[in-house]
Amino acid sequence: MKELVEKIQASIEAFNADAALQAEKGNKAAGTRARKESLVLEKLLKEFRKVSVSESK
Repeated sequence: MKELVEKIQASIEAFNADAALQAEKGNKAAGTRARKESLVLEKLLKEFRKVSVSESK
């Protein structure tokens, strides 16, 4: 579980960095990376939900 949370935090940091570059400087490549990272983050959060529910039972 701890490893999964660390992966989620790293993914959020990468997303924030790329999203900020796109928003502030109009960097199109950073926008593409941010969108890709959002998909990775979505999968990690779904996995977190599964693990969290199974551990709470």
